[in-house]
Amino acid sequence: MAPQWLSCSAALFLLLVHVGPVLTQSCGSPGIPGIPGTHGRNGADGPKGEKGDPGEAGQPVRGQKGMPGLVGPPGRPGMKGDVGLPGLPGNPGLPGEKGRPFNPSTQRRSFFSYKRVMSHLPDMDTAINFNRQILPELDQQYRGETLTNGTFTCAVKGVYFFSYHISAKSRACLKLVKGSDSHMTMCDSSDGFLVTSGSAVLQLEAGDTVSLQATRYNSMVASQSSTSHTFTGFLIFPTA
Repeated sequence: MAPQWLSCSAALFLLLVHVGPVLTQSCGSPGIPGIPGTHGRNGADGPKGEKGDPGEAGQPVRGQKGMPGLVGPPGRPGMKGDVGLPGLPGNPGLPGEKGRPFNPSTQRRSFFSYKRVMSHLPDMDTAINFNRQILPELDQQYRGETLTNGTFTCAVKGVYFFSYHISAKSRACLKLVKGSDSHMTMCDSSDGFLVTSGSAVLQLEAGDTVSLQATRYNSMVASQSSTSHTFTGFLIFPTA
């Protein structure tokens, strides 16, 4: 109410200021200003105005493209995908060089085939002495390698095949030795006599030695006329 009272008082005061000179000229000296009246009540709200015109439709503002960001760390490996379809066949390769004619006389070869004809049993862990060639009647150019006390010494570097046949009374346990290392041990047993055999493929360097040796578990048959103990080896292909 205080602002309304002050407003009415100010209006009355201004009215008296303008009216005062007129009264003074006609009625004498002006009187004392009256007390301002009370401020009137607020007026009622006016009627609702008409709806305004619609504004312009807003358009999104797109700025300039920024600089590329830093490369992120690699992600974890994904799951393994399905096997793809087979590809198309490739183009045929170029023809290879023509091979040289085969000449058996120029092929590198190495072999031996011996039998044991002795009346005493071989010593344990010692090369069994196969002392007689099986094909002694071959021409000198076709004869095989010579065994030294039952030991074969490699002259042609390559891959070799070795085999043996042994007759025994009840059991035979033999080992094929390359150099000083036992390559494999082969055992067989029976209630009576038996004939056992074994074979192996070895890769040899020139100068390597191969022998067949008896173990303590052995009862080979010994006879001057027996040919049931044989030891054979031959070169499959050279690698030099």
